Amino acid sequence: MRDAIRESGRASLHLLSGAAVALLCYLMIGVALFTAFLTATVIGAGVLPESVLLLRRLADWERRRTAARTGTPVPEAYLPLEGPLPARVRTAVTDPGTGRDLVWAAAQLLYGMGVWFASLVLWAPALLVDGVVTGLAGRRPVALPLIGRLADLGAEWSRALLTPTPAAARAAALAARVEELTATRAGAIAAHGAELRRIERDLHDGTQARLVALSMRIGLAKRAYDSDPVAARKLLDDAQTQAEEALAELRHVVRGIHPPILTDRGLSGAVRALAASSGLEVEVSVTGLADHAPGAGPEHADDSRAAAPRAPAAVEAAAYFVVAEALTNAAKHSGATRASVALVREPTALRARVADEGRGGAEAGESGGTGLLGMRRRVAALDGTVRLTSPEGGPTVIEVELPCVW
Repeated sequence: MRDAIRESGRASLHLLSGAAVALLCYLMIGVALFTAFLTATVIGAGVLPESVLLLRRLADWERRRTAARTGTPVPEAYLPLEGPLPARVRTAVTDPGTGRDLVWAAAQLLYGMGVWFASLVLWAPALLVDGVVTGLAGRRPVALPLIGRLADLGAEWSRALLTPTPAAARAAALAARVEELTATRAGAIAAHGAELRRIERDLHDGTQARLVALSMRIGLAKRAYDSDPVAARKLLDDAQTQAEEALAELRHVVRGIHPPILTDRGLSGAVRALAASSGLEVEVSVTGLADHAPGAGPEHADDSRAAAPRAPAAVEAAAYFVVAEALTNAAKHSGATRASVALVREPTALRARVADEGRGGAEAGESGGTGLLGMRRRVAALDGTVRLTSPEGGPTVIEVELPCVW
């Protein structure tokens, strides 16, 4: 009996909050009628999107109430109210979710108050009946559970009215996808612009300066050739040294665009080379990828390539730069001496995981540094995902998933 009273009390609180929502729906319908009048007169069209947002918040509250009662979330599907005023008004009017929420608000007035009043009427006789049944007959309560069924009935009605239709869900998902692609496209353009500026800076500050100095050395050597052959030979030696340094700078710039080692040895071999030169003790594991490790014979390389085809070049490059950035950050900032890299081929994706045993504390947001931001933008441009886990005290784990077709 005590359990039945306790459960009926919880159900009554749910019904009471539903009655409060019904009163707010009464006010919301008045707001909707007033908004419709202002919109019809054109001068108040700007009120419409704000009223629709208010209606969405009220419907979201009911979704949370229903989910708390039933234990199952109620999905939502709305078109984003963004852009200039005409676009927002058009979206507010044409969004199927607006009409669905209005129907729910009108129905909530009826069943929200109805089930609440029914529970009030039921409480006294239920206590009397169940008191007799439980006290004299020793049976389980039969009337008090009806209050819980009223609460369940109201929750099911709310779920039925607020659950979007498949067409509305697809339209909202498409709109969200377009918004996501717009953001990732902007990030890819920003990353591309930053990459171009980096290449320009490297060429200007490094290679171009060395080529200018090389030209000057050769010019001085030509002038001194007849009068001072020894000095001319010294200038030519210096020019040769500067030419070699300029070639090294150019190779560095080329590696920043697309590392040749990716083409020669594949992603697994390139990552092993990164691990060897990172300054850390790095354990590399490769699953399902062609492994062109140093020392592998050509026959073995051909067999591995046939058994495990390579990912597209863009995917390999993104995974390579993610691993390079993660190992660089670990070596510079984490204080770690050990790290691990895992490359896993999945049916529809390439997964890379880099972990270090450092102090942690890396930030995942926009303030996480240009390296992490560039990593996120590079992966997002390929519709991939980045997950960073870095609690204070470590470890730091970066997991990247890049969709691809093998």
